[in-house]
Amino acid sequence: MSSETPHPLRSANSPRLKGRVKVPGDKSISHRALMFGAMALGETVITGLLEGEDVINTAKAMAALGVRLERWNDDASWHVNGVGLGGFQPPAQTIDFGNSGTGARLAMGLLATSPLSARMSGDASLRSRPMGRIVTPLEGFGTRFDTSDGGRMPLTLHGAQHPVPIEYRLPVASAQVKSAVLLAGLNAPGATTVIEPEPTRDHTERMLQGFGADIDIGQADDGARTITVTGHTELQAQVVEVPGDPSSAAFALVAAIISDDSEVTVENMLLNETRTGLIVTLEEMGGDITVANERVSGGEPVADVTARSSGLSGIVVPAARAPSMIDEYPVLAVAAAFADGTTRLQGLHELRVKESDRLAAVAAGLKANGVAHDTGDDWLEVTGGRVAGGGTVITHLDHRIAMAFLVMGLASDEPVTVDDGNVMATSFPGFREFMEGLGARFEDAG
Repeated sequence: MSSETPHPLRSANSPRLKGRVKVPGDKSISHRALMFGAMALGETVITGLLEGEDVINTAKAMAALGVRLERWNDDASWHVNGVGLGGFQPPAQTIDFGNSGTGARLAMGLLATSPLSARMSGDASLRSRPMGRIVTPLEGFGTRFDTSDGGRMPLTLHGAQHPVPIEYRLPVASAQVKSAVLLAGLNAPGATTVIEPEPTRDHTERMLQGFGADIDIGQADDGARTITVTGHTELQAQVVEVPGDPSSAAFALVAAIISDDSEVTVENMLLNETRTGLIVTLEEMGGDITVANERVSGGEPVADVTARSSGLSGIVVPAARAPSMIDEYPVLAVAAAFADGTTRLQGLHELRVKESDRLAAVAAGLKANGVAHDTGDDWLEVTGGRVAGGGTVITHLDHRIAMAFLVMGLASDEPVTVDDGNVMATSFPGFREFMEGLGARFEDAG
């Protein structure tokens, strides 16, 4: 989160949102590009990197491990001089990952099979989030952890001196756990295999292939997906172009759908099928969405996506879709607030352990703005229609809660206020200016 004093922000009804825009680079790919470049031999050049706080903290973490990184101002490219497998240096101080669970958890995998010790921490939100799901499989390599109460940060990682490969079946769908195990396997002898009963985002596998890792993707007897890396194959530096983040694009697309007389196109947006759950869901609800200029960039499918004002209807969103849209549920709940009928969102248990308890935060935001809803441990029902607005939403230092409810205010009867707009810099620096460029009405509320 931003360290600045909280800055309340308000959005007001804004018809006729128009424009062609590009959103910041995909956060998941940005984290991985920095880390893979740090491990590779040679200089990796990254364009389109998301320069939000989470990713910048990952860059600082790589620097703390002895990696030389440089940002070239003339083209905003990042140049990463890798140290090779096992080449990380022990950090002199605690590595601070800020608000980034992705950065912290992937780095734990990155360091698990390096013979060093590293102390890792983050902000209050990250320190409250469970790390046991990462610690358990990494201990199988021979890594030791000294964690805080409840298996949380701050923690000290003691990398395995003599790592052994493992086979690990994911108990719950998690791209972060899968990625941490695969990254640890890169510096362990022999084959490390992750068995994935439910598909999760596959950016790690795609990028490992691009960097020259010895990786094989197959299928287990029960139909589960298997990903195997054979260790001690050096990665080779690459040129990486980061596509637009679909989780960031979601706010502009939903804003166009729920606002009158609006049409917004997001160019160069990532359309990896493990990340398109929101697009599929909005189309099922009646959203007018078109996809054009489809192409492949850096091994990832990208396209230009256009959303137009639409009348939405409530649907049941299956739990199996959750991994492909886990970060988009707050803004989907906002879209559901404007849909005719009831929308039921299922399989939301992962939202309980995000930057905030996102399920509780979404429910509270809906209540504050007069939207009928009901919720349980892992589900949310939203009864939509006209949204009164007029409420103040507590963001709990969560960037996606802030942005989602600012989108709500663009189509509600009365303005919607969030208690802190600064937190949006975590993943979307300049969100206010970006939306105002489309015609959105924002004002300081402090």
